[in-house]
Amino acid sequence: MVNNMRHEKRQVKVGNFYLGGNNPILVQSMLNVKSNDVAGNVRQAVALEKEGCQIVRVSVPTLEDVRLIEAIKKEIKIPLVADIHFDYRIALAAVEAGVDKVRINPGNIGDDDRVKRVVKACQTHNVPIRIGVNAGSLEKHILAKYGAPTPDALCESAMYHIKLLEKFDFNDIIVSIKSSNVPTMVQAYRQLDSMCDYPLHLGVTEAGTYRMGLIKSGMGIGALLMDGIGDTLRVSLTDSPLKEIPAGFDILRAAGYKVPGPEIISCPTCGRTNLDVAAIATQVEERLKGINKDIKVAVMGCAVNGPGEAREADIGIACGVDNAVLFKKGEKVKVLKGDFIDEFVKDIYSFLEEKSE
Repeated sequence: MVNNMRHEKRQVKVGNFYLGGNNPILVQSMLNVKSNDVAGNVRQAVALEKEGCQIVRVSVPTLEDVRLIEAIKKEIKIPLVADIHFDYRIALAAVEAGVDKVRINPGNIGDDDRVKRVVKACQTHNVPIRIGVNAGSLEKHILAKYGAPTPDALCESAMYHIKLLEKFDFNDIIVSIKSSNVPTMVQAYRQLDSMCDYPLHLGVTEAGTYRMGLIKSGMGIGALLMDGIGDTLRVSLTDSPLKEIPAGFDILRAAGYKVPGPEIISCPTCGRTNLDVAAIATQVEERLKGINKDIKVAVMGCAVNGPGEAREADIGIACGVDNAVLFKKGEKVKVLKGDFIDEFVKDIYSFLEEKSE
């Protein structure tokens, strides 16, 4: 399995979770409600948690916006991360307000005294720091050296920020080095993976709207997961954050990691298909939402190749003219007739009950 090749990093505690080691890879997202809308941020955070989000981040652009932290934490159980740029005072206030992690680049907040004050506050409250390097905002001296946000430039920036924290004996660090260019992002993470033992947060930044953002994230994040690299991830989409969560879990599953819930596999159909397989697969997928058990369900277009092609599925159907062959692990069990979706869903639930006994 892919996860047996996982590159183990040092463990870093975030809220009630641990990143790194052999701990599960966590899927996260970020709120996109205006920071002055406290109620709106709370609603979205709650909705994301219900969707399965495991870590949520909120932008805290001003000291006044620190009020978001207490308001959100009252309503969710998952860890909350404060996204902070430049102003070390906001980081100090966020830590005091009870945030679970701070995302800040220490090289951007001023002199050593300011970095030391943030580090001391985080140490006192057991709050980790995520260093978030971004190809679009590299330090001027590093960009001048390399001429472009190359993988080497991204890694040098990350190590520059890491060393600023290590200077004050701070090691509760998570690192991301995002780029909108997938090959650059993948190469940079591979290089950084060999340079430090801190947990890595994977992501393709500015990935785009849903279609392209999903493709680029699947390629970039998926390639690294297949390498055994990564401890948490975010699928950044120019869309509702609620769409980022299932996308993240789907990428994890596609890369070979066990993810709770059903996986629906279905064929692309051909001239042998007699029923609307797309509609059937969509209905089945909707009917199985909320299941947290690991199960692979197949919806295939014909009885000729269906059971064989979906042999790895736990349970599935191969559609005929007005019926469907029910199969388990590629072996025919019975024929479902008429409006068979209800019966098929019942058979799936029965299979899950048998599996759990």
